[in-house]
Amino acid sequence: VYFTRMNVSLVTVEFSVCSGLYGNEGLLPARLELRYGIRSSPTLLWLGPHLGLDIQASMELLCLLGALLSLAAVLMEALRDSLVFLCLWVSYLFILCDVLLLRDSLLLETGFLTVLVAPLTLVRGSRGIREHDSMTFWLVRWLLFRLMFASGAVKLMSRCPTWWGLTALTYHYETQCIPTPLAWFAHQLPVWWHKLSVVATFVIEIAAPFLFFSPLRRLRLGAFYLQVLLQTLIILSGNYNFFNLLTLTLCLSLLDNQHVNFWLRKRDDNRERKEGEANHSVPKMGFLLCLFVCFYRGGISAGSSCFCSTKLYCFCLFIVENSAFFVVAAFTFDQFNQFLKAITIPCIWMGVLSLTWEMITSIFRFWGMFQWSVFAAAAASMFTISLVPLSHMEYDSHVHLWPVVRQAYDLVDRLQLVNSYGFFGWVTGVGGRPEVVLEGSYDGVTWTEIEFMYKPGNVSAPPAVVTPHQPRLDWQMWFAALGASAPWFTSLVYRLLQGKPDVIELIQTDVSQYPFHQQPPTYVRAHRYRYWFTERKPDGSHQARWWRRVYDEEFYPMVHLGHTYLENMLSRYGLKVFISLQQSRMPKNKVMKSLTQSRRRKKKWRKIRTFAPIREVRKRRRTGMVMSRTKKMRWKSENLEKKNVVKPVLPL
Repeated sequence: VYFTRMNVSLVTVEFSVCSGLYGNEGLLPARLELRYGIRSSPTLLWLGPHLGLDIQASMELLCLLGALLSLAAVLMEALRDSLVFLCLWVSYLFILCDVLLLRDSLLLETGFLTVLVAPLTLVRGSRGIREHDSMTFWLVRWLLFRLMFASGAVKLMSRCPTWWGLTALTYHYETQCIPTPLAWFAHQLPVWWHKLSVVATFVIEIAAPFLFFSPLRRLRLGAFYLQVLLQTLIILSGNYNFFNLLTLTLCLSLLDNQHVNFWLRKRDDNRERKEGEANHSVPKMGFLLCLFVCFYRGGISAGSSCFCSTKLYCFCLFIVENSAFFVVAAFTFDQFNQFLKAITIPCIWMGVLSLTWEMITSIFRFWGMFQWSVFAAAAASMFTISLVPLSHMEYDSHVHLWPVVRQAYDLVDRLQLVNSYGFFGWVTGVGGRPEVVLEGSYDGVTWTEIEFMYKPGNVSAPPAVVTPHQPRLDWQMWFAALGASAPWFTSLVYRLLQGKPDVIELIQTDVSQYPFHQQPPTYVRAHRYRYWFTERKPDGSHQARWWRRVYDEEFYPMVHLGHTYLENMLSRYGLKVFISLQQSRMPKNKVMKSLTQSRRRKKKWRKIRTFAPIREVRKRRRTGMVMSRTKKMRWKSENLEKKNVVKPVLPL
């Protein structure tokens, strides 16, 4: 139910921003990528022309059907079926893969696990059995373990000085992508509190995940509430779209029927209690073995102390004369690397023993051996291929994996059934939060800033609260500020100069708030600033401004329509060809013929990849089209100085 509700909102959001991002007049048209033939695998979007729809209409139809199907599954219990979730997963996979949005991998993996966990009642015809299968449901808990453990380990494996110095949270609140208003107040907390918070983060993300497989019910519930506490604090201080809500949904796999009924104030008989304990138990020997290795290797501490020192396994708490205290890491990178090397293989064996126990205990709850064999094979296959991304954290363990396991992972890697995780391994913006500010002008003298709805810009505007919505353009602006200009940014500048309404709505949903809504700007430029949160006043009150900023450098030069720099960038990224095709008044076949005429002689003896119609391409493949040696030498002498056409790069 939680996944279907989330899918309704996400697919609806994709439908609302589809035209501005990937439409025919969007930033990076999806039809441009499909025309160049970068995607070799089949996709549902190729069926659009056969239905009389272009690529944009096909994507919008796919989003609309996904939203309606998700809404129907929320309202009707009978539609919460494995086949329905399979359709939702396939539709979302094609949308994300065609537009290259790989950061939604967690949602895709969770969606595929929902296909395995949900009951298959539409085909079987039985509406009475709605309980999930414990073997495939175990994979949800395994995904939660991989997600949290990798998120904690990558922070230390990145060698980021702020994480090792326990000062990461002193920068995090103001440098994260889209902070909330509560992030300003969290940033004002003392440094010692931030350091203790970093220690608590490491404990929750590295140590607590091993309790997910504990045979003791209270330890599992304690691990559940620790994860809920961490995710809730992240939601309150930052806008990370649906990620934390999805993680909270995964945390529900740590609960049993008894605790859920306690929440719902329902009576629970002894039979349900025994089943709940049986469904969430694991071999004690496997858990104790992994727990012993964890604390034996993790109990590394320094020998220095002041007046009083309390060793907390991996961190030391010092109390000095003036009753002040501070926390330091009591281990080195090499020691943590050795710990990770020693713990990776026990983690795998812990998963093997836990899954084996689930298979043994669930064999008596199935109708027949065939049904049990199908679910057991699916669970074992998903667990096996998930070992490849899990072992990416430690090189030696990854090398010792069987080659057949890596080959199986490579076969399904494109479908994103399992993925590598590890978020925010390096804290950015230590010297100030970089932020790109777009400006427009009519005369090139008086400039007006183009303010986005969610990302920081106006220093007096409070931070926004947008969870669970994911403003993809605002996120990309944050990534662009950390590096150089991207291909989509050139397309953004060009679309603003043209005044395309679909792109303007990505910046301001209320077009009247856009400063150039009546007439597009003649000139556009971009500068990079450094932003910081303001401090409290001496009396402790809040200042009128939320941010303070300092000019850093020019990010994008002043351009106008027809400017040489803009035309060169459009040609470099392969966007000018598509734009000229879109703006031309010639018939479609004649435009494509004129666009490919300059390339035909060069690629006549090769496999043709141009804008020619599909029938023409198949005809040329059948005929061969091999040039004679005399014509080929003559063509080389005439076209020696011609440049090759660069294929478009679509990182968005």
